[in-house]
Amino acid sequence: MDITTIAGLFAAFGLVGFAIFSGAGGLGAFLDVNSIAIVFGGTTGALLMNFPLNQVVGAGAVLKNAFFHKASDPKVLIESLASLANKARREGILALEAAINETPDEFMKQGIQLTVDGQDPSAIEAILSTEIDSLQDRHKAGAEFFSTAATFAPALGLIGTLVGLVQMLLNMSDPDAIGPSMAVALLTTFYGALLANLVFNPIAGKLKNRSQEEVMLRQLVLEGVLAITAGDNPRVVEQKLNAFLAPSQRKAEDGKG
Repeated sequence: MDITTIAGLFAAFGLVGFAIFSGAGGLGAFLDVNSIAIVFGGTTGALLMNFPLNQVVGAGAVLKNAFFHKASDPKVLIESLASLANKARREGILALEAAINETPDEFMKQGIQLTVDGQDPSAIEAILSTEIDSLQDRHKAGAEFFSTAATFAPALGLIGTLVGLVQMLLNMSDPDAIGPSMAVALLTTFYGALLANLVFNPIAGKLKNRSQEEVMLRQLVLEGVLAITAGDNPRVVEQKLNAFLAPSQRKAEDGKG
């Protein structure tokens, strides 16, 4: 579970909730069925029109990645690849077949299997690069879903505001009707802004960051597999792959050495 996502969610909604409960009227003043129907229902309908059904249904699985995704440790991947490079130099490429099931990453397993099968380095690079491109496309589609939702929610809030204002202007002669109409006008804007800025946009940003991190890890593995295929010295392999780490992480590794 990603602690920062959970902490950010609780902090954002907690502070908004504190402001609501500490003011006059409490939570009841911020609940309106018509406003909820316009914003939540309208946003859902707009998303159904904009995206295919399977992508809308799969949004839950994409959302799960923002809260429960655990990325591989790049240092562990580098150690594994350097160890495999050492084994390949001492015992030959075919010796890696026994180590495939022990590798910590599925993408790495695929690359090592291609190497053991005797594939040409250019073919290995093409296959693994295609995998990376496909991963980026899937992640981009997931983030785009929530980015699009973040544009629809405030727009539906604005539509609700206009509905409320029209209803209010049509009932100026009836003081009892002005309050509910004004509530619709204001609360739809509130709901739309809340959804866009505390839910949809942060989730889209988190998914984009996750994608960049995972793509970097796969490019690291790709570079390592190609170095093993080329028969590079294990120390050279490790130095190549350490270039993917942040300078602070590289210093820590150098200090260990």
